[in-house]
Amino acid sequence: MEKQKITVRVAGKNYTLVSSDTPDYLRRVAALVDRRLKETELATGMPAYQGMALTCFNLADELLKARDENTELKRRLQAEACSGRSGAKSMEKGKEAER
Repeated sequence: MEKQKITVRVAGKNYTLVSSDTPDYLRRVAALVDRRLKETELATGMPAYQGMALTCFNLADELLKARDENTELKRRLQAEACSGRSGAKSMEKGKEAER
């Protein structure tokens, strides 16, 4: 997809983004960031512009935890797939030995 410009509003300010992602996706991203900034503002009493760094840390924390969880799930799936294959091979060998 070709890159396009889209203007989104976050914390009362307009930002022009250039991306190959769809405008709907970028609006979703902007809405998430805006919502998290408002949550930080409500929780801390800081205005959005001061809470931006804290919001970035919180979003980065969630991203890293999700990546770690994804990595662990992939590892488990691979381990299960490998143990399933070795189990199937063992069963085949057992059947051959019976013959």
